[in-house]
Amino acid sequence: MQQPAPTSWLHRVSDSDIWWSFKSSPLTVTAAIVTLVIVAGAFLSPVLAPHTPFDPATISLSDGLKPPVLFSPDGEWTFALGTDDQGRDVLSSIMYGTRLSLVVGFASVVVAMLLGITLGLVSGYFGGAVDALIMRIADVQLTFPAILVALLIDGVVRGIISVQRHDEIAIFVIVGAIGLSFWVQYARTVRGSVLVEKNKEYVQAARVIGLSPVLIMVRHVLPNVTGPVLVIATINLGLAIITEATLSFLGVGLPSTEPSLGTLIRLGNEVLQSGEWWITVFPGITLAALVLAVNLLGDWLRDALNPKLR
Repeated sequence: MQQPAPTSWLHRVSDSDIWWSFKSSPLTVTAAIVTLVIVAGAFLSPVLAPHTPFDPATISLSDGLKPPVLFSPDGEWTFALGTDDQGRDVLSSIMYGTRLSLVVGFASVVVAMLLGITLGLVSGYFGGAVDALIMRIADVQLTFPAILVALLIDGVVRGIISVQRHDEIAIFVIVGAIGLSFWVQYARTVRGSVLVEKNKEYVQAARVIGLSPVLIMVRHVLPNVTGPVLVIATINLGLAIITEATLSFLGVGLPSTEPSLGTLIRLGNEVLQSGEWWITVFPGITLAALVLAVNLLGDWLRDALNPKLR
């Protein structure tokens, strides 16, 4: 069988409704550019960052608390956004911290998707007591804010293991805590779609030919419910980053040795009253820009995948 040429694939993409919707919205294009710049700068930080801010061998206390070069004549272009009280370059810290925030955000969304999609498929396909049990658990969790659920899970883990061990596995704990806080939306959305899909002819035909329920759910039902899941995942990415930043700001997230944007904001907030505003303001601006851009992309994707709005 002849494979389609790359040019024909690109031609189909350029003629699609989603691409037309994307390029016709300047706000969406701007949000995509901002997201791409921040993500590229974060994951290429070992190459692009002017300094290695968390390597003690490259840090000098004599460089501490240097102001941003554009806001003070005492600034140096070597530290364009200034330094903190330890002499770490703020720009480099933001790039490395953003990478950690994005890793935690992406991993948390993946955990929430896997758990929510699985429970939603099982609940919608089998129904009965299984459906009632899963949905009642979801209803109970919805009565608590996600941040409180994440705080509870993190607190339970801290009570079980030592502080040193917790710091070593902090990123896994925070990913699991946030992921377990967001699975309900996926489960309820997938369940609703499965309740509609499972009564259609193609599912009935799959049952008649003897396919197992697991194979029917994965091969036939799941591909038809991925649209809403992708929209939720895009929006939840911003929420996961905010939740991680909030936990780190409260001191229960990532340790200071592996700072995310939330940790950087917390560390800068401790010296904010002394006049060193740049240590917390620039990470805060980066966090706000990233979350806003991701949320705008999520809103666009929701409208682009809605056939009623085409």
